[in-house]
Amino acid sequence: MKKYFLATNDVELTSIRYNKQRIKSGELVLNEGMPRLLELYEKYGVKASFFVTGDIAKAFPAISRLIVEGGHELASHSYSHEDIYALDKLSLAKQKDQMYRAKCILEDSAGTEVRSFRAPALRVNEFTARALHETGYDIDSSISPQRADMFFSFGALAKLDRLWASRYPGYVKENDLSKRGDFPVFEIPISALALPYIGTTMRICPAALKGLRNILAMEANIFKNPINFLIHPNECMVELDSDTRSRRSKSFLSYLFAEKIRGQLKLRNLGEAAIALYEEHLEYFATRGFKFITCSDYFKIWKQDKENL
Repeated sequence: MKKYFLATNDVELTSIRYNKQRIKSGELVLNEGMPRLLELYEKYGVKASFFVTGDIAKAFPAISRLIVEGGHELASHSYSHEDIYALDKLSLAKQKDQMYRAKCILEDSAGTEVRSFRAPALRVNEFTARALHETGYDIDSSISPQRADMFFSFGALAKLDRLWASRYPGYVKENDLSKRGDFPVFEIPISALALPYIGTTMRICPAALKGLRNILAMEANIFKNPINFLIHPNECMVELDSDTRSRRSKSFLSYLFAEKIRGQLKLRNLGEAAIALYEEHLEYFATRGFKFITCSDYFKIWKQDKENL
């Protein structure tokens, strides 16, 4: 099996600066964040997967069309990133409603089938795999294994089991996306090892992420698991309009770590600075023989390789 890099992008109405969902942020995603990412991907011949929320696709259907016209994969990020819709809080029926609603909006906006999914804030529970299967998704990318910074994210306590999650792609257990089994949902983990290999970490501590990148590249050379990097177009733009920052957490500890501390750190290296940092990572993998493909294409290759064994 060759070496693969999956550039995965979460597209949503979330404002990094103001900590809430905003139509103004969606406008900047369409007009600033997305064009910068798409231009960078074209430069390096990257075919990427874009996990788009239903609400931003409904408000700005041109985003979905830009993705498909660029030869990238249009994937689902559920319907909304609002905390009340966090999947780890929802029943099977309510998760299916969110997933199906998003799928319909995305497919209508771009005229293409949507088969891949990522949960907002990577928050899932024991019903999520079944909900995905029953709403027509084949692929998930919501698990970031051995990630030790979960206390700086929302739904931290429910993510503790990620410390023991499988690092390698494969089918999951019906009640647990983090474990390997024979349930027909294919999990592609987001690369991590203590630190997550994502745009936020890249912007907050660039030097540390380069060290992690080197370790992950060695692991890929030995075990042939793909590199799965997560970034947001929201990171590739700067919001300068006048607005107030909101508080999302009722818990003081969640507010302190996930919003107050992490919120301030997340303002580092936004806009063109994020693009420059990201380009260096793409160039690193391009010069080391990694192929840039989508989640759905990786799944096809994985299945073919298994059949040929």
